[in-house]
Amino acid sequence: MKELLRLSRQTLESYFQGKDPEVPQELVKNFSKRQACFVSLTKNGKLRGCIGSLEPKQVLYKDLIENIINAAFHDPRFPPLKKEELPAIKIEVSLLSVAKPLVFADSFELLRSIHAGVDGVIIQKGYASATYLPQVWEDMPNKEEFLGSLCIKAGLDQDAWRKPGMKVSVYRVKNIKEE
Repeated sequence: MKELLRLSRQTLESYFQGKDPEVPQELVKNFSKRQACFVSLTKNGKLRGCIGSLEPKQVLYKDLIENIINAAFHDPRFPPLKKEELPAIKIEVSLLSVAKPLVFADSFELLRSIHAGVDGVIIQKGYASATYLPQVWEDMPNKEEFLGSLCIKAGLDQDAWRKPGMKVSVYRVKNIKEE
């Protein structure tokens, strides 16, 4: 997994040099399975970019390269990364399991179905959707606060998760980050 961090860092360095990253053949061989991933960038402990895919749409190493570029330069919440910021940036890669839809009768059953600190959560209502990686539980350990914030992220009312028609799926991650 450390080679994924090396590829992520090399991709950013190559981007600033106007080059494509060199992907070692061993990495191509080991990470050619389709898998979804997220890349999170932090600077001085604060989020600086986070982009990923929820479904395995392409081989992992290609998804990683695409997501590191998007997290650094196309996350609409942040200005594009500058070269001088690169030494202060820490990279975290999260490999996602396939999302599992939850079946629940009401908001109480939904709360019982979600495992705080373990599950990544995807909500969807109509065209609105959003996700939080399991790492977000560190900042929001309360399930109701977590779901309310996720609804706001999706552009919905904070209590939309309590109302009928909300689709919720959960997934797990394996993650590795730079120290």
